[in-house]
Order: sequence, then C-alpha cells, then structure tokens
Amino acid sequence: MLAKIAELPGPDRFMAERLHAVVTAAAPALAPRLWYGMPAYALDGRIVCHFQPAAKFKTRYATFGFSDQAKLDEGRMWPAAFALTEVTAEVQARLAALVRQAVR
Repeated sequence: MLAKIAELPGPDRFMAERLHAVVTAAAPALAPRLWYGMPAYALDGRIVCHFQPAAKFKTRYATFGFSDQAKLDEGRMWPAAFALTEVTAEVQARLAALVRQAVR
C-alpha cells in the first residue's frame, strides 16, 4: 500500500501519507491494504475505512470513508464519508477519533 501511496500526485499523496499515520496510530489493529487500488484499512480481513484520492475520479476533493463494518452508528443516520481538501491538525484529530470509534 505504501508503494501505491508514493505513486499518487502531490496533494493526494500528502493526504494519504498523513491519513496513514493517523489511522495506524489510532487503530493499530487495522491492517493496511489496497481496496480497488485505493489505500484502505481492514479488521479481520474486512475493510473498515478507506481513502479515495481526488485524482482517481478527477474530483475536486478526496474522501475518507467508512464501510458498514465501522461502528459509527448514531441513531438512524450518520456520516459514512468525509470530503477532504487538506489534512490539518484538526482534521487529523477528528479522523483519529472516528477511526478509534469505528473499531471499538
């Protein structure tokens, strides 16, 4: 997966590198792997979260999403993906909390 991240264009690569550090620190039990050619993290072989680079689909922002395996349930509706234009300290903290919650 790290080799795939290294191939990403500038902004996507920077975001993927930062997110990889956040996810592996917040939830060491998650195993890095590729999912449809995108960086993803699995628990017991099942994808929990993933990064979709903006360049992959030529969109104006990247996304960080969670699968149905993530334990983010909050009533009858909750966000399952987040648009990313920059990975700031605030974004890192928020995603780290979500990743920890996802694997609780």
